[in-house]
Amino acid sequence: MLAVTAVDGCRYCSYIHARQALKSGVTPEEISQLLSGDVDDCPEEEAMGVIYAQHWAESDAHPDSEAVRRLQQTYGVEKAEAIHLMLRMIRLGNLLGNSWDYLLYSISFGKWRPNE
Repeated sequence: MLAVTAVDGCRYCSYIHARQALKSGVTPEEISQLLSGDVDDCPEEEAMGVIYAQHWAESDAHPDSEAVRRLQQTYGVEKAEAIHLMLRMIRLGNLLGNSWDYLLYSISFGKWRPNE
């Protein structure tokens, strides 16, 4: 979730996902690394999924076929499909959050800036 949110830049999702990660035992340092796009310290069993999620988001939900094949090879077809479902759900949430910020910015005639 954090890898996709880092690419899409939704502040609401960043907050919610970071909070959930903290509850799950992820350290604040690890969260900062993921939100900055750094996946070097991911646990080995999760690294492929996190790197793939980042690639998926950076490619605007159009990953290259070799990346999809490696994901399926690493986790199996069923788990890869579950990962894709989660990625689409996270993307939808990010798009909604960013759209909401743009709406607030527009109706305030630019006085309310989302990143301030």
